[in-house]
Amino acid sequence: MANKLNSSLIDNLLSDAVGQIYIGYSGGMDSHVLLHLAAFSQYRDKVTAVHVHHGLQAEADDWARHCYKVATEAGVHFKEIKVDARPEAGQSPEEAAREVRYGAFRTLLHQSDVLLVAQHRDDQLETVLLQLCRGAGVEGLAAMPQSMSLGDGVLLRPFLDISLQTLQHYAKQHQLRWIEDPSNSSLDFDRNFLRHQVIPILKKRWPGLDKTVARTARHCGSVSGWIKQQTEQNLAKIIQPDDSIDLQLFQQFSSEEQVQLIRRWFQAVGLKYPSTAVVEAVLTEMIAARSDANPLICTQNHQIRRYQNRLFLIPDSRGNSRSEYVWPDESLKLTLENGDCLILLKDTQGIPVAKWQAASVTVRFRQGGEKIALPGRKGHHSLKKLFQEWGVPPWLRDSVPLLYLDGQLAAVAGFCISSEVYCESGEDCYQLEVREFSRKKSR
Repeated sequence: MANKLNSSLIDNLLSDAVGQIYIGYSGGMDSHVLLHLAAFSQYRDKVTAVHVHHGLQAEADDWARHCYKVATEAGVHFKEIKVDARPEAGQSPEEAAREVRYGAFRTLLHQSDVLLVAQHRDDQLETVLLQLCRGAGVEGLAAMPQSMSLGDGVLLRPFLDISLQTLQHYAKQHQLRWIEDPSNSSLDFDRNFLRHQVIPILKKRWPGLDKTVARTARHCGSVSGWIKQQTEQNLAKIIQPDDSIDLQLFQQFSSEEQVQLIRRWFQAVGLKYPSTAVVEAVLTEMIAARSDANPLICTQNHQIRRYQNRLFLIPDSRGNSRSEYVWPDESLKLTLENGDCLILLKDTQGIPVAKWQAASVTVRFRQGGEKIALPGRKGHHSLKKLFQEWGVPPWLRDSVPLLYLDGQLAAVAGFCISSEVYCESGEDCYQLEVREFSRKKSR
């Protein structure tokens, strides 16, 4: 196996079109082997060793200095990124560190850039066993893919079919110096417990366990990929422009497909996959509830709500806490507290520019009892009834910006302009556009 480890392993993964090549370099043995191979590849001039400084260990500063020295001696660039890896409530230390680490890597990668990480076949075995112990499905048992998108670039795992023993042999053969993280021996962590207590016993019975489990992961990965592709196509049929789900279309799918659709829906709006309990609650408490019910499920700082036969997934902080904004003089935009932005666009109909410039312009939010006159319709209409007519969900109505000119309601942002200020005679006018603060989507 040792002869599989040479610089051609790196060269064969890449092409001349590759941009920057980043090595996830912790200073440990496996990542040092990866760095050593990359330093002898034909692409070495593009290589940067990236050390993520988690700050969780007393020796963290010493490790960063060691990594800088090794990278410099190897003749490659070095970059240190300091992160705050303290876990949030309910989050494990391992999960917190992993998320901030890959978040840091993600910000580095541009189109054609590649991140190489050193997870090997024994790491894959541990990951599959962890997922199995957690009751994961096919996607979880697929464990780590050899290649995946990350940011605008690609993450590659060159060692995923190579054993730990092979890497150890290479490291000793080339007299590499690496860091031993003392936390790797702590049995408080599930992965370490499997590594030190469980897997050695399993390998005595099944010496080739890392190979066979890696093959299982690949089989699961193939099935998972097919399921994901099918679910993507199905989701495209039922998801609306505002990321809500059309329940009439949703209910045409089988119960198994509905589970996959809900999970993929979360990912499509930039969230983690929901737990099994949340998925079951959506199916039994949300979708199966009476039509006049107003069910609510809270998860991942978001709310799942149902309205007019649609499911909505909205952030908890959707509203605006400030009651009034004064529109800045000479400005064509106003940014609200929740990140939304109101934009003025030049047009030949709308609010006359002259009227706008002569008025005191403020933005407020619904207090109750507001009425507005609409072009082409008689009388004044209450916003409550108009919001019902427009199909605006009840939980969003109090966060719709209302534009006032000299204290008079002149426009409901994103919906209408009052007939009392509206002009279509061809003079210079403004139209009001709302640009919502967009969450980055993965779809």
